[in-house]
Amino acid sequence: MERILVVGVTGAGKSTLARAVGARLGVPYHEMDALYFSGPGWAVDDKLGEAVSRIVAEPRWIIDSIGYPEVRDLLWEQADTVLWLDYGRRVVMPRVLRRSLRRTLTRERVFGGNRETWAGWLSREHPVWWSWSQHAGRRDEITRRTNDPRFAPLDTVRFAHPDETAAWVAAL
Repeated sequence: MERILVVGVTGAGKSTLARAVGARLGVPYHEMDALYFSGPGWAVDDKLGEAVSRIVAEPRWIIDSIGYPEVRDLLWEQADTVLWLDYGRRVVMPRVLRRSLRRTLTRERVFGGNRETWAGWLSREHPVWWSWSQHAGRRDEITRRTNDPRFAPLDTVRFAHPDETAAWVAAL
C-alpha cells in the first residue's frame, strides 16, 4: 500500500480514514475537495489536473476520493490500493447530517475558505442532499471500477460496516 484511494459516498468517513491510514503508514494524505475548491464561492481550481498529476507522480500518497471526473481515471490508473467504505444510508446519513450541522452552526471554514450555510441546505449540491441522491450511483460506479479489467491489479478492500474498518485500521 503505497498509492491509496479511499472511496465511498459523501459522508462515509473517507477523509477520516485517509488521515488515519496515512498517519499509521507514513503516507502523505491529500484531501481531494481541498484540491478541487480553490476559493470563495466554491470556485473550482482550473489547475486540478496539474495538481493531481504532481501528487500521483510521487511514490506514496493517499487521497480521499473516487476522483472528480477530470482526474478520476488518472487516480485509478496510478493507485495500487482502494479502500472502499461501502456503508449503507443508515450509517452515512447521520454522519453527514452531524457534520453539516456542525459546520453550519460553527461557521467552520472548509475548502477554499468556504462555509456551509443555512441557505446552502436548500441546494441539491449540499452534502446532505448530495449524499442521499448519489448513494446508489456512487456504489454502482465504484463497483464498475473495481470490476473493470483496467483496474484489476488494484488491491481493493471493501468495508461494509464501520466496525470492520476500525478493526482493519487497528491491525495495520
